[in-house]
Amino acid sequence: MPDSTNHPGRFTVNRPQVIATPVKPTAIHHHNDSSLFVDFGKAMFGTVCLSITTSTDSAVAQIHLGEKRSGENAIDTNPPGTVRYCCIKVPLKSGTHRYKVQIPTDKRNAGKAAILMPDTIGEVLPFRYCQIQGDGFTVDEQSIQQLAAQVDFDDNAAAFESSSEILNSVWELCKHTIKATTFCGVYVDGDRERIPYEGDAYINQLSHYCLDAKTSFQIARYTHEYLVQYPTWFADWNMHSVLMAWADYLYTGQTDSIICFYDDLKAKTLIDLAREDGLICTAIENRPEGLEARLHLYHERYLGEKGLDDLVDWPPGSFMNGEVGERDNHEMMPINTVVNALHFQACKLMSRIARVLGHDEDAMQFETQAKKVCDSLNANLFDAERGVHVDGEGSTHSSLHANVFPLAFGMVPIDRQATVVKFIESRGMACSVYAAQYLLEALYDANSAEHALTLMTATNDRSWYHMIEQGSTMTLEAWAYRYKSNLDWNHAWATAPLNIIVRKLMGIEPIEPGFTTIRFDPKPASLTDGRLKLPTPLGTIHATFKQGSDGQQTYQLSVPTGINVQMSDEVSAVTRIEKI
Repeated sequence: MPDSTNHPGRFTVNRPQVIATPVKPTAIHHHNDSSLFVDFGKAMFGTVCLSITTSTDSAVAQIHLGEKRSGENAIDTNPPGTVRYCCIKVPLKSGTHRYKVQIPTDKRNAGKAAILMPDTIGEVLPFRYCQIQGDGFTVDEQSIQQLAAQVDFDDNAAAFESSSEILNSVWELCKHTIKATTFCGVYVDGDRERIPYEGDAYINQLSHYCLDAKTSFQIARYTHEYLVQYPTWFADWNMHSVLMAWADYLYTGQTDSIICFYDDLKAKTLIDLAREDGLICTAIENRPEGLEARLHLYHERYLGEKGLDDLVDWPPGSFMNGEVGERDNHEMMPINTVVNALHFQACKLMSRIARVLGHDEDAMQFETQAKKVCDSLNANLFDAERGVHVDGEGSTHSSLHANVFPLAFGMVPIDRQATVVKFIESRGMACSVYAAQYLLEALYDANSAEHALTLMTATNDRSWYHMIEQGSTMTLEAWAYRYKSNLDWNHAWATAPLNIIVRKLMGIEPIEPGFTTIRFDPKPASLTDGRLKLPTPLGTIHATFKQGSDGQQTYQLSVPTGINVQMSDEVSAVTRIEKI
């Protein structure tokens, strides 16, 4: 399906169109030096358009754009990390003219691996604030607009509100992040690099699906198919391609993509690295000939030369001058518990994909491999005395991650879950905003909803609310500057609470392709009420709950005709369902 905005390769959808949406200021302040300070309310990727009048051809307007405020009505011109600030000098012409400020290209996000902006939009910068300085001209304040680059997005398609004001604020933070970070027409990792990464894209995909049932399917699939062909170098990330493929099928019900990329997805499971007991090792000496070619590594946009490597989480301690980093001191062993848990999940989902497409022998192979990995991981990478998983073969250390990933993927036997969950709860948020996705999933699935809610509504410096307190209107790349010194303020990989609220707290997940059947399994914990509006391919779902002081819960669910609902007897007894 050729398109001038697509990248070279195979795609079953086009890169979605990026549009420039005009945004009016929410506030304009006049400074004593006649400069204007403009607040657009929220940061978006774009530029500024405004009308200026001058009687000379020598006047110059200085346009300052930035994400971070300094003081009451000024922009931080020296922000930390990769928080954005830029000053552009605009030469003026005599008379009244309308100017679209030209954003200069930043070499940091315009390299060979970066997603470049469509020519129809031009270069952009993430900013909330604009300051206009200079002499000899006047600005028509009514003309000032932020031109925000984004794909089509219906602000009213999805909504959530609960008895927790903090959780409501976190939802809005994540929702705006998903909208704003569509500026490339491809999911990218933030403004510093503008590079797609599989793990980032998967979280972005899940959260976007919860807000939109139209454009989200297109941008998520295009990004996924791009990454299959232009992958990054982490083993964890390559296996996420299978997770993205299954999510695409489950939410859309369409098989085009899994048919087109079936053989590629088989390679992405990394089954070629398995030893006899099923466990995989990514060490270079363990890689069979041709593996990296099957994974499409070393392509023309590839970064680095090492090839396949283990991630676990990011950044590691070495990135933070030897401090703990975000891996909870995970010991990076050749046989890595986190990598093998992801391998289990990739094989499990690949088995389902094969079954859908009628490849029964492949389905059996991947199903057998998943069972073998699960059995070996539980036999060899579990400390029975302490009741927790260790980081890898030969390790005695147990990180949060080594226990979260097996629990999130359903690998932990029932009789071991209590000690694993207790250990996980004891570690708090000892992971990055990425691994928080799996931490929250694991907690909800293991019936530790109250602890998950506590993490999502925390106000310490490892929380989403703290991102708001720092002044950002999008989720940060890391919890705070002290945890990643080059962080940016526009990273959608930190939007886990959004899809967790929908899928786990409100408990609505598709279990049959195309949303024809959903599971309804709400876990509100101590929240006293909540309301959700969720778009799906078959129409909008509305869900509400109330919880009395005695803990008695009642639910109401309105679903479009064509959607079947599956729930436990316990939930069914207190749920009223309406077909619309």
